[in-house]
Amino acid sequence: MTPDPQCCTAEQTLNDVAKMMVENDCGEIPVADGDKQLVGVVTDRDIVCRVVAEGRDASSVTAGDIMSQPVISVLVESSLEAVMAKMEEHQIRRVPVVDAKGVCCGIISQADVARKAQEKNTPAIACAVSRSTSTPTRSARARGPAVTRRSSRRSSAPRGPCGLPPRRTVR
Repeated sequence: MTPDPQCCTAEQTLNDVAKMMVENDCGEIPVADGDKQLVGVVTDRDIVCRVVAEGRDASSVTAGDIMSQPVISVLVESSLEAVMAKMEEHQIRRVPVVDAKGVCCGIISQADVARKAQEKNTPAIACAVSRSTSTPTRSARARGPAVTRRSSRRSSAPRGPCGLPPRRTVR
């Protein structure tokens, strides 16, 4: 888990949010209200799909305009199994961690889970979170049926575990 992640407010511009992502080497910034309670998240994908792809000006769009909500989160005392189940159920690669008051105190990424999970469970969660599906993403459910995950267009190329292409090795 990444403890005490950098958070933004709903009023901050996406230029600011994108800079936070670069400075913190992350792909998700939690959005917090004045009481530091989690109200949404902005992902790198949110910025690309809802701003860049639509030709909008990132300096005039706020985090609140595009944040994914309702936010999917886990409690700080959640077990690894509960975190894995939540990530699989919602097909997310990062999940904010909140305390009993709803204050964001960390983020768990798919890589964090892979490092901590037992070897037999790691491929299973990676497959579950990474698999292609035609169900809407969490942001698409909030916005309507227009945005869905990529279809499972598969070539005849060899596939590794989970049906994903094998990793390329550079020699």
